[in-house]
Amino acid sequence: MRFTGTFIALAAAFFSMTSEAQTLNRLTHEKSPYLLQHKSNPVDWYPWGPEAFEKAQKENKPVFLSIGYSTCHWCHVMAHESFEDPAVAKILNEHFVCIKVDREERPDVDRVYMAFVQATTGGGGWPMSVWLTPEGKPFIGGTYFPPEDRYGRAGFKTVLLRIADAWKTNHEGVVQQGNHVMEGLRENAVKEATEAFRKDAAPIETAYTQLARSFDEREGGFGGAPKFPRPSVFNFLFRYSHDEGHEKQSAHALEMTLFTLRKMADGGMNDQLGGGFHRYSVDEYWHVPHFEKMLYDQGQLAGSYLDAYLITKDNRYADTAREIFTYVLRDMTHKDGGFFSAEDADSVIEAGKPEHAEGAFYVWTKQEIQKALSPQDAEIFCRIYGVEDGGNAPAGSDPHNEFTGKNILIQRHPITQTEAESLAQSKKILFALREKRPRPHRDDKILTAWNALMISALAQGYRVLGDSQYRDAAIRAAEFILKNLRDKKGNLLRTWREEPGTITAFAEDYAFLIQAFLDLYDATFDPRWVDLASEFQEQQDVRFLDTKAGNYFSSAAGDPLVPLRMKEDYDGAEPSANSISAMNLIRLGRMLHREDLEEHARRILASSSPALIQTPMALPQMLCALDFTLHSSKQMVLVGTDADTKQMVKMLHAFYLPDMVTLLRDTQRATTGVLAGVLKPFQPIENKGAFYLCENFTCQAPRTGVSELSKVLERKKH
Repeated sequence: MRFTGTFIALAAAFFSMTSEAQTLNRLTHEKSPYLLQHKSNPVDWYPWGPEAFEKAQKENKPVFLSIGYSTCHWCHVMAHESFEDPAVAKILNEHFVCIKVDREERPDVDRVYMAFVQATTGGGGWPMSVWLTPEGKPFIGGTYFPPEDRYGRAGFKTVLLRIADAWKTNHEGVVQQGNHVMEGLRENAVKEATEAFRKDAAPIETAYTQLARSFDEREGGFGGAPKFPRPSVFNFLFRYSHDEGHEKQSAHALEMTLFTLRKMADGGMNDQLGGGFHRYSVDEYWHVPHFEKMLYDQGQLAGSYLDAYLITKDNRYADTAREIFTYVLRDMTHKDGGFFSAEDADSVIEAGKPEHAEGAFYVWTKQEIQKALSPQDAEIFCRIYGVEDGGNAPAGSDPHNEFTGKNILIQRHPITQTEAESLAQSKKILFALREKRPRPHRDDKILTAWNALMISALAQGYRVLGDSQYRDAAIRAAEFILKNLRDKKGNLLRTWREEPGTITAFAEDYAFLIQAFLDLYDATFDPRWVDLASEFQEQQDVRFLDTKAGNYFSSAAGDPLVPLRMKEDYDGAEPSANSISAMNLIRLGRMLHREDLEEHARRILASSSPALIQTPMALPQMLCALDFTLHSSKQMVLVGTDADTKQMVKMLHAFYLPDMVTLLRDTQRATTGVLAGVLKPFQPIENKGAFYLCENFTCQAPRTGVSELSKVLERKKH
């Protein structure tokens, strides 16, 4: 029988597709980029859901739960070493029911089992590996496991076989072990506030002292390597520096923060060509970064640099914020306005070849730079950015020799005006050349909470820098959430990727979005945003409030698969929902003249008082809320629409005023919604724009004129 070439090609394609289809597991139908990365694994993965647990109960098998995210370097490593290995998959499929979870989609699942891993091992991280009973109770946990036994540490296959044996031979002991730890976590989660809120600044002073002791005076940052930026620490220190009564400490708090921000901006953590910050520095010098870029870092760090600019009027900080915005609007923005989640640390080294390396997209040889630029421009660029013939990674910062012969751009010297012109042209050339390289994987799911952080930053960017593109981008993203991330009942959703997800939002989504609405009001004075903040605050209370303790659970009640409702009490890479909620409630209370909202914030602070007393440095954003409520309520109300009013708004936006809420009554349009009654008593003076300075809801006589407002603000600044 003869076959034509066309028939053979079609047959080959068919069998290729059939073979591929047979290797795809259940994750092929998911939307999460992380889950889709594992759809071709020989592991019989299930997504989180009842089907997996029903199978485990029916077959009396333990569950192997693997949690990570799509731009996680060590998640990729473990996937390649173990989950792509048929021998490992055979053990997993025979002895366990395997579930894969994207921690960014399901932070509620991640928090429960991370708490277990930290309680039982003393550490945590991703990939996270946890073994559960068929009822979802954890009994053994860890993070990354190497594929084989090495350096006295059991490899993944050894661990799997030992756990499978323990499940068969010591079933009751295994289950009891998990129950014991979970009970301890449960008791801690439902703990009620034991005392009323006290107006006590001691935790604030203790946190400053702890941060001052851990400050790296030579390189900036707090503690040693690796150095993770924690923007909530910057927020706290900026507020602390603004307080009166401790001039020496205030100056030191400010200088610690500014010095750290300068070192970060000059370092390799900052993408010197394309803008935006990488996740953290592996060394103490801010030189060698872990190269992934996260949206939540961009939003928060942009806010930190804008605050620094407001306080100092030093354009270096404003320029860094602008570079972050340029990166996000160029590379991380959906065509309809939402923001993507992250970019990977790893990328293909050379197009068409499979080899990956961390930072491959970002690093340079000196020869590449010299080939691209004129000799004079190359000399200036290499000197300013520390480019060396043999590569510039510091000794000890590259233990795996990933950057041998490569250069991570880091600003080594101040830049003169003449050099600035040369560098600007060189950056354009090198950036265009870099754009031709294979890009890192981008996690293109859109998360409500992280988008909200970026909206806040862009709103602040417009308020501080006056660039309308930032305002427009912030509003588009907010409208994207309102249109695409709510279900038919109006409930907020967690994720969107090509279509709305099915996961309802968590407390952090609500808290960060309410903050974004309030920040949009501060930037635009459109009362609609306060209406939305008020509406979503009520929804957050209904879904997450612990009425006994006064603070918020991270997730809503009613999910039978999640064994514990956690409460977040740590301001880490992202601030906790409770810390942001306390700030939101104080802001809303002072805007709307509602003492009940501020009292609610004080209940959150009372619930956090043990942690604030024992480990205040762990809750810097909560300390901001404490500092806010310790100060008397201050409102600045502007009234009018004339040129003077617009100048007063512009002047108001040029000051760092963390203890003041600002309101505007536009006399050319009717104020509707929740602000209508609040703003009604405020009137212009002789048809001129006026301002009212109020404290504890008692207002001074109105005044007019930009010069008068300037005098008031200058006094408030000191």
